[in-house]
Amino acid sequence: MGRFICGRRSKWIVLALWIVILVLTAPLAGKLGSVEKNDNSAWLPGGAESTQVIEESRAFQPDDVAPAIVIYERPSGITEADMAKAKADADEMKSVPGVTGDIIGPIASEDKQAIQLIVPVKIDDDGWEALPDIADQIRQIAEGGATVYLAGPVANAADSADAFAGIDGTLLYTTLIVVAIILLITYRSPVLWLFPIISAGVALVAAQAVIYLLAKYADLVVNAQSAGILTVLVFGASTDYALLLVARYREELRRHEDRHEAMQLALHRAGPAIIASAATVAIGMSILTLAELNSTSGLGPVAAIGVVVGLAAMVTLLPAMLVICGRWLFWPVKPKFGTPEPTATGFWARLGNRMAKRPRRVWIGTALALGAMALGLLQLNATGLTTAEQFTSDKPSVAAEEVLAAHFPAGGGQPVTVIANAGTEDQVKAAFEGVDGITAVAEPVVKEPKALIDGTLESSPDSEEAQRTVERVRDAVHAVPGADAIVGGTSAALLDINNANKHDNRLIIPLVLLVVLIILALLLRAIVAPLILIATVVLSFAAALGVSVLVFRYIFDFPAEDTSFPLFVFVFLVALGIDYNIFLMTRVREEAQKHGTRQGALIGLAATGGVITSAGIVLAGTFAALASLPLVAFVEIGFAVAFGVLLDTLIVRSVLVTALNLDVGRHMWWPSKMAKAPEPQEQPLSPSEPELTH
Repeated sequence: MGRFICGRRSKWIVLALWIVILVLTAPLAGKLGSVEKNDNSAWLPGGAESTQVIEESRAFQPDDVAPAIVIYERPSGITEADMAKAKADADEMKSVPGVTGDIIGPIASEDKQAIQLIVPVKIDDDGWEALPDIADQIRQIAEGGATVYLAGPVANAADSADAFAGIDGTLLYTTLIVVAIILLITYRSPVLWLFPIISAGVALVAAQAVIYLLAKYADLVVNAQSAGILTVLVFGASTDYALLLVARYREELRRHEDRHEAMQLALHRAGPAIIASAATVAIGMSILTLAELNSTSGLGPVAAIGVVVGLAAMVTLLPAMLVICGRWLFWPVKPKFGTPEPTATGFWARLGNRMAKRPRRVWIGTALALGAMALGLLQLNATGLTTAEQFTSDKPSVAAEEVLAAHFPAGGGQPVTVIANAGTEDQVKAAFEGVDGITAVAEPVVKEPKALIDGTLESSPDSEEAQRTVERVRDAVHAVPGADAIVGGTSAALLDINNANKHDNRLIIPLVLLVVLIILALLLRAIVAPLILIATVVLSFAAALGVSVLVFRYIFDFPAEDTSFPLFVFVFLVALGIDYNIFLMTRVREEAQKHGTRQGALIGLAATGGVITSAGIVLAGTFAALASLPLVAFVEIGFAVAFGVLLDTLIVRSVLVTALNLDVGRHMWWPSKMAKAPEPQEQPLSPSEPELTH
């Protein structure tokens, strides 16, 4: 395969094939946004009660209807004119596109300082993008008298839609700038950096086209979150593979005069590590499909497709373009045939020789330091973000919720909804009314064979207390014989999301670790080395998460983490971070077969330290681009993954793993034959010795 990709004539065929792929997929990639699903069902757990309530509520009201709560506030006291205007506004709001059903109100607050209207708005796939405009029209109608606020799910969704607006473009351009700058610094060439970016860009377009087709014709769920992460992941992972391949290609150019032969050897030697890395990431991401939460399970195949397409571009398109252009791409530091490999005398070679003197002290000290960093996990609060905590800047809906809570019951407009069998509604209503935390229960609405009953919460719908109230409601109504009652609503959805995330953490984290362990064992043909590497991965993850939590609390002033935060950070750090284990350990194993494990560890570090560092910085930079979005959940994931990747690259892989290699020695490869071969009785290689160039 490598011979075809790098052949003197066939390289042009490879390039032509990718040009055809780009021409065919570009129009489809541009349609990805049209198949995104950002309604409730795209985010909730598939089999949860709150999801079932949404389905069964369609018999009582149009699909995906949510309230916009209009608040008129006059601290000096509302007037008859305010009431009359609110009533007239309600009639006018019925003509706003998207407004459906009966508008409730005007309702005066007990303190006589505010009035509210509850305006039902239909939210569907097209409505997500239309919500900011609908919210603006409702506000414009209401203005002109008392101070006006817009609260409720529609106002919050409108602010979220504003935050997600242009997410793909923002992430793409931010990621491009970050990657371009880092590659320019890494390669010190005015031209070479373009080729990994071009290859990654083509891979992103092709991946978006594949995902569009699957979403349109195979019911793949894609939302704004997974589409945004796809951009970051394709550029980050693809550039990592490009860096490893180009580094090995540059090595081979110093040993082989023919660039076609050099690239063929580079693909042969670096290819297995790159493919194993991509397979690990793709399989790790695919495990997310087992998640209960729809938004998490949908991300799995989207991310896996992105990684696989990125791999295909980096091992075909990129090498073909590099051999077409030749050595001049590396100008002004072209790798000339016969010149020594500079990594032999570089920083990582010197660091390795220093660690070789006392490797046990190095790895124990490093492990203790990482363990201390992990203590920040004691402050982890991944219980979810309230409406007020979702955004990094002030939003109108947040201020409106505070005004609403000051004058009306906190749960007004966002009820707990119970659906039960018709004929049992009176018993269910009685059980519902007796639940602590419910202030009022509406009369049942019956449409055979079901009945719908709404109840008002004492506490804010997005609070933990509201979720505890939902649990009590479920206990009460589930006990009604023959009712088959189910409980939904905003608070119930949040409870179900939290429970689904807990389930997903327990299921997916061990599975990902098991998959990574199996892949490492197959690749390294050993058991001890994979177990040690898995231990370093877990320690690295805990340290990164611990430090991130402390940064969120005391620097960013974030009071909590999103419920999906630990799982997403784990999957990204472990699945992507394992790349560096694979890059390092496959090289160490290759060299250990010739020089022994001790020498192989030093050569592997010297040869891969620079490229692993560059790859880590690129990947960290791409995930840091998520922090450019005005959403706390994205900032948290972006920072934690970026910090974790840097920690993994600079400390864990380069220092901790190398020190363990030096200390454990040939036993790393147990039970393979390499574990039985005696270690050569030599001192660590000096950077000046020629063996380091092999």
